[in-house]
Amino acid sequence: MQEGAEPLRVEVLGPQHDRSGFESGVEPLDRYFRTQAGQDARKKLAAPFVLLLPEGTVAGYYTLSSTAVKLTDLPEQVTRKLARYPLVPATLLGRLAVDHRQQGKGYGRFLLADALYRAVSSEIASFAVIVDAKDDNARRFYERESFLSFPDQPMKLFRPMSDIARLFE
Repeated sequence: MQEGAEPLRVEVLGPQHDRSGFESGVEPLDRYFRTQAGQDARKKLAAPFVLLLPEGTVAGYYTLSSTAVKLTDLPEQVTRKLARYPLVPATLLGRLAVDHRQQGKGYGRFLLADALYRAVSSEIASFAVIVDAKDDNARRFYERESFLSFPDQPMKLFRPMSDIARLFE
């Protein structure tokens, strides 16, 4: 970011945010954002957040929601110190996309950092942040950000909250 430039901001999605022209290049993510994200927010099924450029254009978005993970789906080295509940609470980073005109500027990492900060700052218990990578590029992005694959589901990844908390100490 240039010195003196207005800072980027992330806000909860609202009716004032124009979603009509958003195009990430991944049609399911674009369609969701344009047609479903507002409904999911109103129904409390997901919490969508938008990254705004200084003039108010939506550069990207992500969603957070609650989920649960089967203890047996996680790697044994991760679950050793956990209570033996059948399910452990987690935070789902359900979608993350950057408009194609803004890609390559670090906004994906910016959105991810904001999502991780919101997840770790929550007072709601959560063992990890979970993502379902849409494709190999997305999987590699999350792996570069220290997410680990589920043993039998290489496109499903997680990062423990204890690890995320260290990022923001």
